[in-house]
Amino acid sequence: MVNKKRVLILGNSHLVVFKFRGELIEELVRQDYDVWVCFPNGPFGEGEEASKKYGCHFIEIKMERRGANPIKDFSIIKEYYSIVRSVKPDVALAYTVKPDVYGGAVCRLLNVPFIPNITGLGKGLDEKGIVQKIIIALYKFSIKKSNCVFFQNHNDKDFFDTHGIVYKQGKVLPGSGVNLSKFQLLSYPGDNEPIRFIYVARVMKTKGIEQYLEAAHVIKQQYPDVEFHVCGFCEEDYKAILEEKEKCEEIVYHGLVDDISEYEKFSHCVVLPSFHPEGISNVLLEGAACGRPLITTDHPGCKEVVEDGVTGYIVRQRDGKDLTEKMIHFIQMPNSARRKMGQLGRRKIEREFNRQIVVSAYVKEIQNCV
Repeated sequence: MVNKKRVLILGNSHLVVFKFRGELIEELVRQDYDVWVCFPNGPFGEGEEASKKYGCHFIEIKMERRGANPIKDFSIIKEYYSIVRSVKPDVALAYTVKPDVYGGAVCRLLNVPFIPNITGLGKGLDEKGIVQKIIIALYKFSIKKSNCVFFQNHNDKDFFDTHGIVYKQGKVLPGSGVNLSKFQLLSYPGDNEPIRFIYVARVMKTKGIEQYLEAAHVIKQQYPDVEFHVCGFCEEDYKAILEEKEKCEEIVYHGLVDDISEYEKFSHCVVLPSFHPEGISNVLLEGAACGRPLITTDHPGCKEVVEDGVTGYIVRQRDGKDLTEKMIHFIQMPNSARRKMGQLGRRKIEREFNRQIVVSAYVKEIQNCV
């Protein structure tokens, strides 16, 4: 009996591993790989449940997604060392900063083929200072011997190259891609319905919530029937602000939602004024896949998804006035033109951001490793 080749996937959450890499896991299982996934479990045992569904094995690890505590982070390295020695993978994949740097360091020490994915620079790399220097040093060690480094946009690859982070080969993927079967083209709202904008993201400063609220405040005075919806968990202290805006009837806050397509059905446009250092925004990919025009910023990770003036609009980051003007321009367009924008956005996603492009790239690199 021939032993199956073993793949270990390291991530920082159930969402990172299964929502955005579920299709890859399914394909690897279908090709008879023995797949193991490792991430912090959720409060309801999501790791075990999802692993059974996908036909893979789950290993729990304790990890804080954000922050840098040397003592706690050293425990992550120890756990990864034990896990990698126990699983004995033929290749390991990693997503997000801590799995990339700590998992990569362990794989280098144990001579295990390693493929990290740079899912965005994150705050630590985006802002100059001692934290940035530490993370750069960690990356220099952890990915130097990796078999292939996947980036999600060219800006991130340029950052690594400029800062002397050496690796054997690097390739740029279309983000995490989007499942075109799950996110299908939705019918567009009718001509006589009020215009509805929707912000979908963690409610935090770098995701542009302040610019969105500024635009809502200004536009409501001129177009009182236009609706501004907000979907997402409050990462920072914006709850009181959102509650006040709801009392003034400037926005409708839905909190964290499970199925965003249910909200996109009644929305005319997805708005994400982000300047957060991410790979490629999945919110924008999913919105465009559903046939919704996008209004987002010129920040890396956002601008790649939009063809300005064709599938939506690109605005200057941190610029509430520019955002407001583009949203007003969108309101003044005929509904047929808005619908056409959404349809062209869907076609762009089909051409450039199909998740199968990502799955195929991974399968090819894994085959090269094993």
